[in-house]
Amino acid sequence: MGRIISIANQKGGVGKTTTAINLSAALAEAGKKVLVIDFDPQANTTSGLGLDKRNVDASIYELLLGEKRTDEAIHKTLVKNLYIMPAKVELAGAEIELIDFADREHILKRILVDLKYVYDFIFIDCPPSLNILTVNALTASDTVLVPIQCEYFALEGLSQLMYTINLIQGRLNKRLAIEGVVFTMYDPRTNLSSEVVEEVKKHLPDNIYKTIIPRSVRLSEAPSHGLPITMYDAKSKGATAYKALAQEVINKKVIGG
Repeated sequence: MGRIISIANQKGGVGKTTTAINLSAALAEAGKKVLVIDFDPQANTTSGLGLDKRNVDASIYELLLGEKRTDEAIHKTLVKNLYIMPAKVELAGAEIELIDFADREHILKRILVDLKYVYDFIFIDCPPSLNILTVNALTASDTVLVPIQCEYFALEGLSQLMYTINLIQGRLNKRLAIEGVVFTMYDPRTNLSSEVVEEVKKHLPDNIYKTIIPRSVRLSEAPSHGLPITMYDAKSKGATAYKALAQEVINKKVIGG
């Protein structure tokens, strides 16, 4: 049975989508069958994996509303073994459109019930806010992977997310657990980056990935070409880091649901 992992942080600009794209690609290249769900209305994971977000017929949006079948909303990517449920801008209206749906917090969980037996990993790229989409993602997930940017307000975003996770555990998904924290945009030349890493380790000593993702121009360029870093520049520091993170994720003991 596969693992369903939400990639979440209520603070934007922390490398969440970059991690969704590149970790899923690195795992696929390591031989795992991977599905990534773009659950953010900005649809940057969709375009970052080579799909035209303005011209997607079947997406996670239609699935939530019951207008398409699951198999219609799963698309191949350029990476072997990597598939995507794309997003489109209309997903932003889901909060209102789902308001009258019964048990609306569990819609995504029902969609993914059978897919857990098809894929080794299912990643959900969550929006940077607490809304019905994020609640659905966390309710459907076994664990949460938390990207944290090495900058001053990092701990503020982490405390908000931990509060949200505790709420979900108490009311909707008691088996939800922390997959791990991954540090992103790390710049070894600054004291601040090192200070943030040490401070987070004090709060979550048992849930820190050893791999740290560096600040990288090549990582920033890759999405504009619709490619993960492992295809855009396989020898770059960013590609090496995400391959190492993928091995950590593979080797991690399964926790949660």
